[in-house]
Amino acid sequence: MALIVKATAGDKAAFKALYDAHLPRIYGLCSRLCADRSQAEDATQEVFIQLWQKIKNFNGESKFSTWLHSVATNITISYIRKQKGWWQKMMNIEDSPYQEQIAEASMNSIDLEALVKRLPERARLVFVLHAIEGYRHEQIAEILDMAIGTSKTQFHRARKLLEEWIDA
Repeated sequence: MALIVKATAGDKAAFKALYDAHLPRIYGLCSRLCADRSQAEDATQEVFIQLWQKIKNFNGESKFSTWLHSVATNITISYIRKQKGWWQKMMNIEDSPYQEQIAEASMNSIDLEALVKRLPERARLVFVLHAIEGYRHEQIAEILDMAIGTSKTQFHRARKLLEEWIDA
C-alpha cells in the first residue's frame, strides 16, 4: 500500500516498482485479449501510461491488483476497438471453471494459447474474459457493449471451435 500512496503522490520509483510487480500479469491479459504480440505490447504500454494518470482514482475499496486488472481490461478493449473498426472486426487461467479442460489440453501438448488466438475476435474476447479471467456474462456484456445472450453465444462459439481444433 505504501508504494501506491507514493505513486499517487507522483513518486516515479514507486510507480516503477508497481510496474515491475504487475507487468507480467497485465501483459498476459493484453496478449490473450489482443492475440497479437505487437498489439499486446502496445496495449500493455497504454495500460501503464493511463495507470500513471488514473492511479489517483484507486480508492482502496478492493485490492490494487483487482482494480488494476479491471482498468487494464477496459483499456485493452478500448485499444482493440481503436485499432480496427469494431464492426469490421466483428465480421471478420487461474480460478477458471474450465481449469480442468485447460490443464488437460496442456498435458496433451496442445498449444491452447495459440488456439485461443485463432478464435474470431469477439469469441476470443468473451472466452478470455469468461473462461480464463473469470468474468460473468453480465460483466462481459457491459464491458463489450453487447447483450448478455450475445456474450453467452460467443462463448459457446469459442468453446465449439476450440473443441473442434483440439479433436482435429
